[in-house]
Formats: sequence, structure tokens, C-alpha cells
Amino acid sequence: MPRPIKVRLVTSFINRTISFAIMPFMALLFVQAYNKVFAGIFLIGTVILSFLIGLIGGYLADRFPRKRLLVLSTTATGLIFLVMTICLAIDQMLLFTIAYAIFTVTSNIGRPAMSAIIIDATTPENRRAVYAIDYWLINLSIALGTALGGWLYVSNRLFLFSLLTCTSLLLPVAYHFLLDESKHVWQKQPLRNVFLDLGKSYQIAWRDRPFVKVVFGSMCILAAEFSIGSYVAVRLADEFDTVTIGDLTVNGVRMLSLINIENTILVVCLTFFIQRFSNRFTNKQALVGGLVLYIIGYATVTSANSLTLLLTFIFIATIGELLYSPTLNAEKANMMPADQRGAYSAFASTSHAGADLLSRSTIILGAMLAPFRMSVYIGLIVCLGLGLVYLGLFRKEKVVEKQQAS
Repeated sequence: MPRPIKVRLVTSFINRTISFAIMPFMALLFVQAYNKVFAGIFLIGTVILSFLIGLIGGYLADRFPRKRLLVLSTTATGLIFLVMTICLAIDQMLLFTIAYAIFTVTSNIGRPAMSAIIIDATTPENRRAVYAIDYWLINLSIALGTALGGWLYVSNRLFLFSLLTCTSLLLPVAYHFLLDESKHVWQKQPLRNVFLDLGKSYQIAWRDRPFVKVVFGSMCILAAEFSIGSYVAVRLADEFDTVTIGDLTVNGVRMLSLINIENTILVVCLTFFIQRFSNRFTNKQALVGGLVLYIIGYATVTSANSLTLLLTFIFIATIGELLYSPTLNAEKANMMPADQRGAYSAFASTSHAGADLLSRSTIILGAMLAPFRMSVYIGLIVCLGLGLVYLGLFRKEKVVEKQQAS
């Protein structure tokens, strides 16, 4: 495996572990310091800000050396982490809040460059394997980060932030000494108007209809997974019949935790086994087969109230996820032009933001529709996503083959 990929995977794992160690507790911290209304408005604002900054980061990743952009952004992030830690130590929450807003900028502006670097360093032949490793590391970082944060947040909050500050400050050092400059083709056009130039970069991605179909298809697919934390969480808390297993009482909230724990354990333990198994099939077969299992699993979990059914079908959904996700990410990367990978990577991130909005809407729909109808709704949304992804990835291949034949 090329060194840039190893460096990127390891540093991204560390970076994500840091994020998952503190991000779930930011809402609690701001509620304690201010109130629920301020915390909600402020955190929604940071989500919007992070999305916009990601778009700017994608533009910069195509204009300037990606290694330099990463080193500068991670250095700034480490320094802002240091400021946040000092603010906690001296109990200056206003300064901490301002620093957190700046942290949102510095941590997101280099993210498209990180995504583009792994595409630069891989080939179409090895991308599926690399994305399988990346997917495994993402889930491992979630498990470790949330465990670390949950263990240290209440009793040793200052130590947690100090530890994360030291780790953050080491990342730019690793990038500087271990990461080679990526081989991407920089855009050479002169800058006339930054805002017009920024818009033009994303206009190119928007006009790439097959890629747009894949991005919106990914959004529909991810909405099912994201709904676990919205509609399914609310429904289980209200409707799940408490089950007693020995001395353990499982209510709706604990059932949700069991679903998340099972999903994480399966991903960490089975990723490489499923990856080897999927190598027997073509990318098209792995993608479609995985998404069929994913649809069956999440559509059932949306309305099921039995512990056995929930655990069985989240298993099926996770197997489907392990089959389709690395394949979809690799195929998506293959569609990105060499000189536009930063902008394309940032544009692709809209699928996560859109999926989050779709999953939030399920709470409103769930107040009007019965659980079975919500299962049908989720199933149709993911089927739409499967259709869009299939059209974007494989109909394009047929058109090219016909053109070559003629």
C-alpha cells in the first residue's frame, strides 16, 4: 500500500477519534453553560458553517498544493484546540464558544483535501479495498472516540481536552514529514473573481449528471441509516415493549443502544471477511446485492418492535452496508476528474447533509403515519437511491459501450 494512503488512513483515524470523543458532548456543554435554545441554534449554525466551509475547502484543494493546505489547516486546528483547553481551565465559556466556531472552520476546510489525497494515491483496481479499510477505521474511531469521551468527559474533562490538544498538534507534524505532495493536477487559470471562480468549480460538478445522480442516490440511501438516530429512536422510546433477560431490563432506549452496539461490532469484526467475500463478484453485483439486503434490513427495523426481529434485521442491514459502501465510495471516486477532485469531494459531502435532513423529516412523518407505512416510506426512499446510483454508475457505462461500438 502506498505511503500516502497509510499516512492518510492513520491520521484520519486519529482525527476522527478526537472528533467523536468530544462532539457528542458539545451539546451538553453548551446547554450547561447557556441554555437549550442557544445551544440548539448555535450547533445548527456550526453545521451550516461546516458545510459551507467544506465547499470552500474543496475549491482550495484544487487550486493549491493539498499537503500544504492540510498542514496549515491542521496546525490551526491544533492551536484552536489549545485555546479551547485554556478557556476550559480558566472557565471562560464565551471565549470557548468563539474558539469552537473557529474550530469548525479550521477542521472542515482541509477535509476535501484529505478525501482527494486518497483518490490521488489509489488506482481504480485497489480503491474498493482501501475504502473498506477506511470504512472499518471510521467505525473503530466512533467506538473508541465515544468510549474515551464518555469515560473522561464528566470526571476529567480538562484532561480529555489536553490529551486531544496534544494529539491534534502532532497531526501537522505527521503530514509535513510523512506525507508526499499528491500528484494531482492543479488548475492554472488566473483568479479574476474568487466568488465567481468558486461557483464555476461547483457548476462543473453540478453539470456532471451521472455524478449528481450518484450523490443524490447516496443521500437517499444514507437517510435510512440516519433515521435510526431520529424516527426509530423516538418510536422505540415510545412503543417498544420492555423485555427482561435475566437481571437485564431492555427498554426502548437500551434497545437503541443494542442496535448501535451490534452494528459497530459487526463492522469492526466482519469488514475484511465481507470484503474478501465480495471480491468474488463484480462491483455492480456487490453494490446491488448489498443494497437489497440494506433495504430489507432497515425497512424492517423501522417498524419492528421485537428484540429478536430488530437484532436479526440490523444484522442483515449491516451485512448489506459492508457489501455496498466500499464499492459505492470507490466507484464515486472513479468518477472524479483529476483536476476537480477537491470540488467533487466537497460536493459529494452534500449527500450526508441531505440524508440528515431527510432523516429528521421522518420524525414529522412518523407523527402522521403508522410504523408499517414508515417502513414502506424508508424502503421506497432507499429504492429510489438504488435506482439513481445504478443509473449514474452503470447506465453511463452502457452509453460509452454503445458509442464505442458505433
